[in-house]
Amino acid sequence: MTNQILLETKLVGDIKGTFLVPSYQRGYRWGKDEVSRLLDDIYQNGKKNYCLQPVVVRGSGDAYELIDGQQRLTTLYLIYKYVCSVNPFFPEPAFRLVYETREKSEAFLRNIDMELREDNIDFWFMANAYETIREWFEEDLQIRVMKIFEYLKEDVKIIWYEVGEDEDAIALFTRLNIGKISLTSAELVKAMFLSADRGDAMTREKQEEISLQWDNMEKELHDSSLWYFLTNSQSGGYQTRIDLVLDLIAKKPADSREPYFTFFQIDSLREDMSLDDIWRRIQRTFLTLKDWHENHELYHKIGYLIASGSMPLQEIYALSEGRTKRAFREELDDCIRKSIAIAGNYADLSYDKPLDYRRISTLLLLFNVESVRQNGDSTQWFPFDHFKRSRGKDVTWSLEHIHAQQSEGLRTQEMWKEWLELHLPSVKAVSDDLGLAEDMREAIDKNRLERAEFDVLQQEVLTLLSEKGSVEYIHSIGNLALLRVEDNAALNNSAFDVKRNMIIEMDRSGQYIPYCTKMVFLKYYSSSSGNQLHFWGQADRAAYLRAMNRTLAPYLQEPIQVMEAQA
Repeated sequence: MTNQILLETKLVGDIKGTFLVPSYQRGYRWGKDEVSRLLDDIYQNGKKNYCLQPVVVRGSGDAYELIDGQQRLTTLYLIYKYVCSVNPFFPEPAFRLVYETREKSEAFLRNIDMELREDNIDFWFMANAYETIREWFEEDLQIRVMKIFEYLKEDVKIIWYEVGEDEDAIALFTRLNIGKISLTSAELVKAMFLSADRGDAMTREKQEEISLQWDNMEKELHDSSLWYFLTNSQSGGYQTRIDLVLDLIAKKPADSREPYFTFFQIDSLREDMSLDDIWRRIQRTFLTLKDWHENHELYHKIGYLIASGSMPLQEIYALSEGRTKRAFREELDDCIRKSIAIAGNYADLSYDKPLDYRRISTLLLLFNVESVRQNGDSTQWFPFDHFKRSRGKDVTWSLEHIHAQQSEGLRTQEMWKEWLELHLPSVKAVSDDLGLAEDMREAIDKNRLERAEFDVLQQEVLTLLSEKGSVEYIHSIGNLALLRVEDNAALNNSAFDVKRNMIIEMDRSGQYIPYCTKMVFLKYYSSSSGNQLHFWGQADRAAYLRAMNRTLAPYLQEPIQVMEAQA
């Protein structure tokens, strides 16, 4: 990016001059969908300071080489031609398109002679586009003609991106068109600071300083810890990572599909602010995000709200504006309370109810994050980067039954034998009677294991490895923990002792296990008095729920009930 660039927004009605379409470009090729979409966008957004995508040119004065934007400019030209044919008091287009190798195309555009439609492929596309324009206007002819002309003259703008004479036009065209790497809002905002011939143009030294600082911001945002604190995926929906900062300043709505919304909003700030002031605002916003990331309390509370999907970064940033740090923290606490608020008792939430599943997942995530935050050692930080991404891909989390008493998905002999093999060490560890272990080994070694025989053995194993009593607790929060979907699949259907051994092995291999999930399987919450490592019983569930109550006390509407009825 050099200061040879001239960047500005320009009303469509102010486009003037001659645009040369060079030989390296194909002809006009827009179809009915593209033409109709452009008209719809102008008509629906005309009074909203709507901005079309960039037109990239090289040249000066009134003569330009059109590098990017041929399809849009040609369609705008055809729209003007049609509007003028309906209302002769409207002026002809103030610009024209000429072609380096297709000289007759300019004449066809000027005259729109439909009888020549079949003469060549350019005429055919231009004629079809003109017909599409006519059909679109005829739905409400006079109103649409007046409004479209007014919008183009007074409201709708293009992004004018003019490069210097030394720019390699073919290379730039290749990048923007063949490579499909369009100019991004971030690139355009950067060019706004580095472009030449602006009323408040910066010194070359200041531009070089901004360019260096810009690149450093982008580099810092590639730090996984910072990025996954602020977003929930690798891309986060951003083409470059500094787009995140710029979108915050532009207050871009989450549902906005306008690709240049952010550039247009930041460019509009120049009406009341200097470029220096705008740049300082970008820096302050970035430094605010870094400060949140480096503050132990804010890191965990903001990180939880984003990771749980309770609040997007844009809302959190808006919440912070104009508030003291103390007031901001209080607002965050209130948002956290609302994120886990339910009608009823938390102990009544059930795994097998879709809405409850989501509520339990959110509650357990907060339990994990707050457990790390409240650990008493500020060197402990919840690893949002590991929580959201592992082995080069984004991670999906699910609820895992701490102790299972079902055999969903076990349908083949291989699965039955694997289940018996996994549970054999636990059976040997808790029972002095070797009969069940011998029956399991015999079944594993059989050439053909029948389902009925497996079902009997499985029930005996689960009875041995389960605490006697009601199984109503199975789907309650006291028997659930967070685990990655792929790990959940590996552990599914296993009794507590088997899962415990597998979790320990995963942890040894360096695999990320959420803090509280690890603590559950290490029996961290259970009293050592009468503790039995091989079982997950009522005493363990009660201790687990009491730990949740202690940790989440600032946010729970009322404590989770710890009742014997859950046994």
